[in-house]
Amino acid sequence: MNILGIESTAHTLGLGVYDSDVDRVVHVKDMYKTPKGEGMIPRKVADHHQQVVYTLLTRLNEQVKQEFGYEIRDVDGIAFSQGPGIGQCLQVGSYLARTLALRYEVPLIPVNHCQAHIEIGKWDTELSDPLVIYVSGGNTQIIVQHGERYRVLGETLDIGLGNLFDVLGREIGLEYAHGSVLEKIARNGKYIPETPYSVKGMNFVFSGLLTHAVKRMIGRYPTEDIVYSVMHTAFAEITEAAERALCLTRKRELLLCGGVAQNMMFQGMLRRMCEYHDCSFGVPKNEFNSDNGGMIAYTGYLQYKKGITVSIEESKPKPRWRIDQI
Repeated sequence: MNILGIESTAHTLGLGVYDSDVDRVVHVKDMYKTPKGEGMIPRKVADHHQQVVYTLLTRLNEQVKQEFGYEIRDVDGIAFSQGPGIGQCLQVGSYLARTLALRYEVPLIPVNHCQAHIEIGKWDTELSDPLVIYVSGGNTQIIVQHGERYRVLGETLDIGLGNLFDVLGREIGLEYAHGSVLEKIARNGKYIPETPYSVKGMNFVFSGLLTHAVKRMIGRYPTEDIVYSVMHTAFAEITEAAERALCLTRKRELLLCGGVAQNMMFQGMLRRMCEYHDCSFGVPKNEFNSDNGGMIAYTGYLQYKKGITVSIEESKPKPRWRIDQI
């Protein structure tokens, strides 16, 4: 079985194909980069996705022919990220999915974006039943699978971790306010003791940390110290909550996934915590942590095996589709 996956929840349009015969994924993507000082404007991001979609389909078709020996028109199903995400971006992906499903006469498979990060993470790390730390632009959650359902044990009460870093980057004047750029800046930083720290059980709060950094730290401290302190504190908050969840669930595996999971400082914190508790730690390759069509294709394959498909009428985007509603 081979499934084509479409990812379009936010700044990235990604397309991929998963082939179950060889258990491999190929994927291509193109990411919208915001102009200096500007956040993601949904209309502009959706326009970007529409502009690059034909080029990506052509590139993917060439890769599929090289790697698997067939073309994308030969797939058995079309999986798409139905949510959560930015409404206008999701519409581009769902429209493309409907078009291809009708053209190739194959079923439509709905995929939850958060679930896709988890499933591709388990596939890539070979973890079987982990406690999951999912960190991305709009989501920051501690998740565990219970039977056929996912349960959110803890989450941000305001903004996602990626959003925190994006806004901070713009406030300090970065032209490209991406987490990888901030991580490089933070390498030479020192911790500022007055940085606020807020954990509520297994939930965490980041907006106060951002406000404090903008109003009280910028201009008073070196930029690298501010970035290091905000990153270190945010990661420490999640690590504390994750340790509490690990002890509560008695899991022996921990999976870190999502866009922010690429941060080496964060990986180091969680890895040390896991070593203390004799717990296996896994993080997928960066190509699977960042948004990509391969994770949608693979999760679509898992969904299709369970008989989960949707009609054209049921394929509307779900911008607020939580993982514990699956």
